[in-house]
Amino acid sequence: MAGTLLDIAIEDCRERMTRAVEHTKAEFAAIRTGRAAPALVEKLKVEYYGAEVPLQQLAGLHVPEARVLVITPYDKGPAVLKAVEKAILSSDLGVTPNNDGSLIRLVFPVLTEERRKDLVKVAHHKAEEGRVAVRGARRGARKDLEGLERDGEISSDELDRAEKELEKLTHEHVGEIDRVLAHKEQELLND
Repeated sequence: MAGTLLDIAIEDCRERMTRAVEHTKAEFAAIRTGRAAPALVEKLKVEYYGAEVPLQQLAGLHVPEARVLVITPYDKGPAVLKAVEKAILSSDLGVTPNNDGSLIRLVFPVLTEERRKDLVKVAHHKAEEGRVAVRGARRGARKDLEGLERDGEISSDELDRAEKELEKLTHEHVGEIDRVLAHKEQELLND
């Protein structure tokens, strides 16, 4: 019984850490690198008939050229184009939308050195948020395990082994965030 409780607690922690890493990767994808990519705008919230809707549910996104992103709303009404345009302008993309009445073109300028450094800082901040989430998952699992020990469900030796396993998981997941951060930093600085 104790083994399964330990396994469940550790597996739950592993899943939460993995979700934190995946979320961090998604956050990195939304940091622009000077190239057009649908990930930059697909999660943008657009006011659509009184509801906040992700752009990817309202429009098709494609990249005809390296620095051009075309947004084609499924609903051809001018209200949707205006709402999408407004969402882009209020975002931190730093790109002015070009609305031709049926679609919106975003032309991404070449990043300046200063903007690249700012984006690296943003990436570092997102990475730290990811690390904090991973450590939070570890802390929650450790608290659960200590509760199991207090209730007599597991021994102190089993708790020690489980804590070592949690520490190993934490290092693996934080290492993964650090690797992805290093890659994003290279991408930002050398694009």
